[in-house]
Amino acid sequence: MGLLGMMGDSFGCSATGERLVSAARDGDIQEARALLELNPRLARYSTFGIRNTPLHYSAAKGHHEIVSLLIESGVDINLRNCRGQTALMQACLYGHWKVVQILVLFKANIHKKDCFSGATAIHFAALKGHTRCIRLIAADYVPSLPDFWSIMRGTATGETNKEAFDAANLQRLVNAKSDGGVTPLHLAALHGHAESLQLLLDLGASVSEVTVNDGSTIDLIGSGSTALHYAACGGSAVCCQLLIAAGAHMGAENANGYA
Repeated sequence: MGLLGMMGDSFGCSATGERLVSAARDGDIQEARALLELNPRLARYSTFGIRNTPLHYSAAKGHHEIVSLLIESGVDINLRNCRGQTALMQACLYGHWKVVQILVLFKANIHKKDCFSGATAIHFAALKGHTRCIRLIAADYVPSLPDFWSIMRGTATGETNKEAFDAANLQRLVNAKSDGGVTPLHLAALHGHAESLQLLLDLGASVSEVTVNDGSTIDLIGSGSTALHYAACGGSAVCCQLLIAAGAHMGAENANGYA
């Protein structure tokens, strides 16, 4: 094949790839299905620059039927864009719980970190207060025990204890640290998302985790800050009350001397 022939194929693939991107973004399931039947490899197409794939666009817009279609076409569910973000992160950021449910069901990696801030999918969900997304991300770690929530709150009266399930990995999930040591609890507290904050606490989020000065982020609140510092800075009295009730130390000082 000559150079012009190869260029023609390349331009053709680019054109149909952009059509699939548009279909994924607009929720046009018929167009997406027709394009993928013509060329299943289009599922791996990514846009120039930010390198979002059709899976990223459909996840960010909440088009769960197209997400399912792309997965059926064999797309890598953990594809990243130029910021290192996966489709799961995008779905969590915009609160599209049906998409999150599908991606988790097909074993999307919930522990991957983006390249911009070191945030995981649960960070994105906590940032925006998407409680149902947090619940779905943690679903594989939450057993079908009738007294699970009592166990996590330390109020269970039976013999069942945290050894009955993978409590350690659950706590590692909810206490994951992005750059600067910021946890999902910090983000929910800062933005006043009381429902998400309470769920994170119920799942074992630690009120004593503090931010650090690692040179990667600018923390205006100050390194050494707990979620309570963040809640106070965000002005959420409810979040402050929930954190104090969970054992947060009111006298803890951060690097800026705030308590």
